[in-house]
Amino acid sequence: MTGPVPDPFADHPDWAPQPPRPVVLVPATGQIELRGRRVAIGLPGMGWRADLRADERVVQASRTFVPVIAEHEWYRAEAERIEVFAPLVPADRVWVETVGERGSRETSRNLLDRLVSLDSPTHRPPTPVMDADSVTGRRVVHVADAVERRDLRAVTETYTGTDGDLCVRVTNELDWYRWAWRGQAPTTLEIPVHLLWIE
Repeated sequence: MTGPVPDPFADHPDWAPQPPRPVVLVPATGQIELRGRRVAIGLPGMGWRADLRADERVVQASRTFVPVIAEHEWYRAEAERIEVFAPLVPADRVWVETVGERGSRETSRNLLDRLVSLDSPTHRPPTPVMDADSVTGRRVVHVADAVERRDLRAVTETYTGTDGDLCVRVTNELDWYRWAWRGQAPTTLEIPVHLLWIE
């Protein structure tokens, strides 16, 4: 042998979990069940709005629409069993969040590498919480033993836990939104930052 033996664990130490699968946005015009799904709406070339939830399609005068509601209102309607107003958005202006395949795409710090097309909404790949500037209120994914736990929100910034680990406290999204409409403090869980990604 003429060169050094490569370290098979150099790229993936055994304590570091794989990042979660990325969110991919697909047109709502496909055969996807929509009720309760997270969606983005908008127009190519104009811009996009996210943090919305959809209900099943509605056909009116041979046009297909999707009832879309702000995510906090959707959670409230589901938890409190109340009806809320849901504007009808043409189906061709709605994109549905789905979980894509695991990839190796890294988030670049170079602005030119992060440019996007305005033809459809885009979603950034998961970002490790330890690389984020701020995390409170952000959607996070907890990955432990190759299991992804989604629909979580961070309720603190990074801090030092009682055992010395760098941690963030998280809560499920229902409790996150209930905190807003009832003022009821959420039940939280302390998670080490190396197990959390911003979705």
